[in-house]
Amino acid sequence: MREIVLDTETTGLDPETGDRVVEIGCLELINHVPTGRTLHHYFNPERDMPEEAFRVHGLSAEFLSAYPKFEALADEILEFLGDATLVIHNASFDMRFINKELQLVGRPPIPMARALDTVALARRKYPGAQVNLDALCRRFEIDNSNRDLHGALIDADLLASVYLELIGGRQPDLMAPPAEASTSAGGSDTGPRMIDRIERTFRQPRPHGPSAEEAVAHAAFLDKLKNPIWTRDAGE
Repeated sequence: MREIVLDTETTGLDPETGDRVVEIGCLELINHVPTGRTLHHYFNPERDMPEEAFRVHGLSAEFLSAYPKFEALADEILEFLGDATLVIHNASFDMRFINKELQLVGRPPIPMARALDTVALARRKYPGAQVNLDALCRRFEIDNSNRDLHGALIDADLLASVYLELIGGRQPDLMAPPAEASTSAGGSDTGPRMIDRIERTFRQPRPHGPSAEEAVAHAAFLDKLKNPIWTRDAGE
């Protein structure tokens, strides 16, 4: 089972009013196990960066101007996503932005049915509790000390850990993912492989009976007890 944990950073809150995606971070899971394959890109949004958004992620228009436009990387992103389930925190937000970017470059939208919203998952599991990413990291004791600002790949990595806790914790499946080097592109998906047989050296079991010295010491201790219950008749 292939899943992609995904996060984006944007210039604002509404793609229909001109806000754009400026960063995307994706992390691959196979059978709920991170494979090490990632995709990470910054984009030139071809517009200014509002101060409110800059305070969230720290990405300035000047910094982003050196990076390609979304259009140049759209096919690479779609190839990496493939047909996998997309694990996203507040999925409707990111999906609206991604699909708007795809619309602008003439690509079909990604169906919302492919997204698994971890906000909704957390609210069902912990009704009434805070379900933002920082709060969930605290709940599951996940180290987020390197998250001074929002970052798409950093947040995707944290979300992967949160997601695995939300679905029952880090329990390795019978299938292990192939070892892959972290990349900024898609690459071929070789699929899962069976875990190799582990050879262990046989060890004789350790004796559990008391030594002669221990038996003597135990008998001496029992002699000091007055009227122990195991020496009484059943009727007493």
